[in-house]
Amino acid sequence: VDHIYIACGFTDFRKQIDSLSTLVSLKLNLDPYNEKSIFLFCNKKKNSIKVLRWDNDGFVLLTKKLIEQMKFQWPKDPEGVRDISERELRWLLDGLSIDQPKAHKKFKIPKEICF
Repeated sequence: VDHIYIACGFTDFRKQIDSLSTLVSLKLNLDPYNEKSIFLFCNKKKNSIKVLRWDNDGFVLLTKKLIEQMKFQWPKDPEGVRDISERELRWLLDGLSIDQPKAHKKFKIPKEICF
């Protein structure tokens, strides 16, 4: 997967594949049929997420629900969409915020310095 998109704010979890793919297209202005992208949604209680992905001939919809008193640190911007890294996804799934100001940033060494 090249892109991991999260729909900030909460999503009505009565929505299933057809409604979520329409939401991706119309509200997020992204292509739900792009097989190199996944789309994540969170419920209002922040204890469950859904993952939507196109897989060559149909959609796959995965759900993760946390046990009692656990919550995802989901971004609150109700209208936004964010393209996050695998590292940020791991933080999110581990109950951390995707914004970790003290985390080490990836650093690329300029080609001029390489031996």
